[in-house]
Amino acid sequence: MEQAQTQPPPGSLSWRLSSHPITLLTFLTFRVSSLLVYLFGMLFTQNLVLIFIITILLLAADFYYLKNIAGRRLVGLRWWNEVDQQSGDSQWVFESSEPGTKMINATDSRFFWLALYSQPALWFALALVAIINIGFKWLPLVAIALVLTVTNTLAFSRCDKFSQASNIAGSALYSGNLAGSIASNMVGRLFTFGR
Repeated sequence: MEQAQTQPPPGSLSWRLSSHPITLLTFLTFRVSSLLVYLFGMLFTQNLVLIFIITILLLAADFYYLKNIAGRRLVGLRWWNEVDQQSGDSQWVFESSEPGTKMINATDSRFFWLALYSQPALWFALALVAIINIGFKWLPLVAIALVLTVTNTLAFSRCDKFSQASNIAGSALYSGNLAGSIASNMVGRLFTFGR
């Protein structure tokens, strides 16, 4: 007798349902590894500098991978910062995939947003623990981790917000029904104004 394997429903937190499992697993590995080195590094070595450097390198790799690879492949979003050469003003640029060209996998999206929002919350909790335990030697590391994770979280949140807004505006303007009905109503009112 064969046992039928039950497939988890789409969007559930199972990496096997991912459209990009290697990207997803690498993303989650970078997200978790910096926390693990910070939390358990002192069990393997008493060298604070080594733990600091390894954690910073893992945080930098996580920042780069999330910003340039995982965000684009898992949810179709990308962001970067441009500096105007003349004025020196900084401007954030958000990019999303076209609505019809890329289908976002629900599992990839859930993993992405859950990991994106949970990491800053965990680092904030670790900052509070460091302050309460008077572990001020760890505060610079936690501050750097918070800056990197909160920057990515805010940027991807804004990117998603602007993506949804542009998709709604684009579909409203370019769908024949809404644009056509607005145009015909405006033209109709012009000709029936004096009656």
